[in-house]
Amino acid sequence: MERTGRIIKSISGFYDVLDDENEELIRTRARGNFRKRKIKPLVGDKVGFDATGDLGYILEILPRENSLVRPPIANIDQAIVVTSSAEPNFSSNLLDKILVNIEHNDIEPLIYLTKADLLTAEKYNDLKQILQGYQTAGYQVFDDQDSYNDDQLEKLEATFADKVTVFTGQSGAGKSTLLNHIDKELGLATAEISQTLNRGKHTTRQVSLFDIADGLVADTPGFSSIDLMEITPEELPSLFPEFLKYSGQCQFRGCRHVNEPNCKVKEELAEGQIMHSRYDNYLYFLNEINSYKKRY
Repeated sequence: MERTGRIIKSISGFYDVLDDENEELIRTRARGNFRKRKIKPLVGDKVGFDATGDLGYILEILPRENSLVRPPIANIDQAIVVTSSAEPNFSSNLLDKILVNIEHNDIEPLIYLTKADLLTAEKYNDLKQILQGYQTAGYQVFDDQDSYNDDQLEKLEATFADKVTVFTGQSGAGKSTLLNHIDKELGLATAEISQTLNRGKHTTRQVSLFDIADGLVADTPGFSSIDLMEITPEELPSLFPEFLKYSGQCQFRGCRHVNEPNCKVKEELAEGQIMHSRYDNYLYFLNEINSYKKRY
């Protein structure tokens, strides 16, 4: 009889599936015809499976809401974007690029600031002002100067319930340290992976989902490099939530908010309701996307 569940771990051709009904963990394999049809189950996939013998079989993969390549996970609800204040220095361009990519995958981004204790009070207050702009744009931001205080960690964990969460951010931003504060097992896994990768060995990348605070959290740091290859010039404006808020009031449908007359987004920008750094990065990304088109 077919049951349903979610893959929470994959390791060399076997998939551990958490049964929806009784939360039992069943080791399964994919049916042979999956390979012929070039279908590869991913951690996070919701599946129909049969578990009559010692080893279960995945019979079908239910429709995916989204999926990422790095880390290879499906059906992600939210991404914690770990953003460092210093070493490496805060970059609004990089943060916006990551946010745009996450929005493009229909995943909800949250921003988590690290290493703010390395800043002077004045620099920290300046950065806090910038992050206030992200809150106004509609993002949840965790920006205490003491990054890993218990209150803030509790608030973060409160967002995990009933969701699949991944962590992302540039190398050195402090993902492993944050993961360690949340759950030692998670942090250790990521530290080992990055050390082994730095030594140039190919590690078998097994991704697992850990059960934390009533949700599932992926044990992998997210993207290593980011481009906007998948995004069209038409889609880009819709990936800035604060543009979406006003774009219905632009004179032209499909307004790009660049040179069009009676553009509500440009009006709100002039009024200070939209951050200049976000708008400048938007123009920069639009240019980057248009330059890919010319190359291919």
